[in-house]
Amino acid sequence: MELQKLVEMQRQLDRYIEEKRGIQEDVFDRKVIALLVELGELANETRSFKFWSDKGPSDKATIVEEYVDSIHFLLSIGIEKGLDSQLTTWPVGGRTENLNSAFLQTYEHILKFQHHSDYSNYKAIWESYAEIARLLGFTTEDVVNAYHAKNEINYTRQQTGY
Repeated sequence: MELQKLVEMQRQLDRYIEEKRGIQEDVFDRKVIALLVELGELANETRSFKFWSDKGPSDKATIVEEYVDSIHFLLSIGIEKGLDSQLTTWPVGGRTENLNSAFLQTYEHILKFQHHSDYSNYKAIWESYAEIARLLGFTTEDVVNAYHAKNEINYTRQQTGY
């Protein structure tokens, strides 16, 4: 997947939010927390870890929307650390056993990146996140279309006092 168009869209959204809200302090840790929370919301919608429940996952549209919520913050932390131009295509990583393993690996990579914000750790997040997409059966088109739609929603939310 070509990431540079999404990077530029995210850079513009971040700039818009920062200007509108007068943000001048470092919000990297807040973005990391937001990414972790969004990843948890995605896991919740897939219900992959809920061994105690018979209820199935949410519909695909809901799950892909949660998936791209994380992408917004994943792109944003890369931009913040100046890694946005280094990652031009979506890295493909190793295969994991199941969705729960992929979620856990992604959490681990995010926390490692928080403490060591280099390209290698950033790429590792993308690789594990790509594995989640593969396991969920998302195509590049699914992700890009959902990102565009959610990006518009995010602008609307900022304009209406979200």
